[in-house]
Amino acid sequence: MAQASTPGGDQATIPSTAHKPLYTNGYKAAVLGLLLATYTFNFIDRTIIATIGQAIKVDLKLTDTQLGLLGGLYFALLYTLLGIPIARMAERWNRVSIISISLVIWSGFTALCGTAANFGQLALYRFGVGVGEAGCSPPSHSLISDYYEPKKRASALSIYSFGIPLGTMFGAVAGGWLAQEFSWRVAFVIVGLPGILLALLVKLIVKEPPRGHSEAREHPLEAGDVVVEPAKPPFSLSGEFKELWAVLKVLFGKWPVLHMMLGVTIASFGSYGSGAFVPPYFVRTFGLGLAQVGLIVGLIGGFSAGVGTLVGGFLTDWTGKRSAKWYALVPAIGLAICTPIYIIAYLQPNWQTTALILLVPGIFHYTYLAPTFGVVQNSVEPRRRATATALLFFFLNLIALGGGPVFTGWLIDHLAQFNFNHPEVSGIFGSLAGSFSDHGGASFAAQCPGGLAPKGSAAELAKACHGAMARSTQQGIIVSLCFYAWAAIHYALAAIGMAKHMRERAGA
Repeated sequence: MAQASTPGGDQATIPSTAHKPLYTNGYKAAVLGLLLATYTFNFIDRTIIATIGQAIKVDLKLTDTQLGLLGGLYFALLYTLLGIPIARMAERWNRVSIISISLVIWSGFTALCGTAANFGQLALYRFGVGVGEAGCSPPSHSLISDYYEPKKRASALSIYSFGIPLGTMFGAVAGGWLAQEFSWRVAFVIVGLPGILLALLVKLIVKEPPRGHSEAREHPLEAGDVVVEPAKPPFSLSGEFKELWAVLKVLFGKWPVLHMMLGVTIASFGSYGSGAFVPPYFVRTFGLGLAQVGLIVGLIGGFSAGVGTLVGGFLTDWTGKRSAKWYALVPAIGLAICTPIYIIAYLQPNWQTTALILLVPGIFHYTYLAPTFGVVQNSVEPRRRATATALLFFFLNLIALGGGPVFTGWLIDHLAQFNFNHPEVSGIFGSLAGSFSDHGGASFAAQCPGGLAPKGSAAELAKACHGAMARSTQQGIIVSLCFYAWAAIHYALAAIGMAKHMRERAGA
């Protein structure tokens, strides 16, 4: 028999006779499928508020800043803060149980959102959704990294990340139809409850693999192997902070990883910010119904973003065999290409042309997700992977998810105030300059509560409210899209030294 050691210190006794693999490819695919389904529900429950936000805004008389808070900061705050202690739990305890319990919590709070009578209650329930969803990705990334070896890890994580476009698609299509045919309250309840059944399936089917299972270099672990994991050190606050510091030094102390972190955060800031107001844009600008908007946005997201997410993982694993710098260059090129295409799409005079063009940029845009997750997972030891994901998501989501929708909503509110009083100014640069220098005129929020003129108002007021709201939403989205070009620069910088960094990690 031979001993195989993992970077995390795990040891496996390898028998000389042949055995079946510890986990078959079919079982690993089933596990990945269940984790994909979990992440899909994660994003359905997280992003549905963007699709039905216009109905909530009108019903509860909200501003776009409040809508941005519900879709961003109020969800992201506890989501990011709790992600780190939950990840530390995942390094010590059963990751499958953590995922299952978290799924029950966020699904229940999503359903409760449908009972909210005012902005305060809805904000409280969104906090609850964030609490539950904090326990999804850190343990899931850690599980996937133990099931799949380093050279296949970005591909596996791209399949898991496919839950983002799938969740966005199902949430948009189902949420839009339910909100139009019934109400936004029914939409929350219907999309929330099925997650409880999925939590039971995850708990019953997914097995907890040995830490570092896929890291054994001399032989793959087999069914007859004896896996001995090192004893966990006793819990102490000082020990926990040392672990966090060790991971932080990798994430922010290594040039390639740092710029991958900055790239994913800035790109996500633009993505969450613009995405939160794309469905309202189609409603406000073209007068489409929620069901039609949900279908348009959902199919676009499911196709282009889905293709981009998968291409990002498989393409970088393939090109990465030639040089690890492609883990950074693929996202850099993709984000640089998608930015002008997105902007062109939102400058079109009709929704059909906009929708047709939007099928293209997501294919390039979403190539950044899987390579980033793969580099982060490959840069730390097996027992620090959930922590690495939690720290990545802490900065990414606190800044991007917490700030992106709020920034765009706040910007739209400022632009609407200016555009309402200065309809003659049509250029985006003129509106941006004027919205922060001209503070006079009638109050848009008072004249157009919820973005619409009150019932019975004069036709001139209704037209002015509609025109200001539509133009400001378009301009706010375009500004947010420009963050992709900024992110592309950081990914290009990450390519410098990436090959050396990955060689050092492979030899660690």
